[in-house]
Amino acid sequence: MNYPVVADESVDFRIVTQLRLAGIVVYSIAEQQPSIKDEQVLLIAVKNKALLITEDKDFGELVFRLGLPHCGILLIRIDDAALKISSVTVAIHQHLSIMLNRFSVLKNNTLRIKQ
Repeated sequence: MNYPVVADESVDFRIVTQLRLAGIVVYSIAEQQPSIKDEQVLLIAVKNKALLITEDKDFGELVFRLGLPHCGILLIRIDDAALKISSVTVAIHQHLSIMLNRFSVLKNNTLRIKQ
C-alpha cells in the first residue's frame, strides 16, 4: 500500500487521527516503527513517495545540509494543540500536491513552501 503521508514519531498523534478521519491514509512511525532513526523515517517516506510531516527540525538539516533525498517535508511549528491539528489537516487537504518534493513550514496560520 502506498501512503500519501508519513507521520514522524514527533507528530502529535491527534493529527494522525484527524487526518485519517478526513480520509487521508497515514503511515505512522509511532505505530509501525517507533524509535527508528530520522534517516530511516525519511527513507520510508521516499519509498512511499509520501509527504513527511514532522515537528522535528532535524529533518531540515538532513535535507539541506546533508542533501538527503525526500519527497516533501512539512515541518509543523505551532504550539497550540487545537490550532495545530486543524491547520495541518487543512494544509494537507488543500496543498498536498504542491508540498510534494518541497520543504514546507506551517507556523500559526501561515504555510511557507520552499522550492
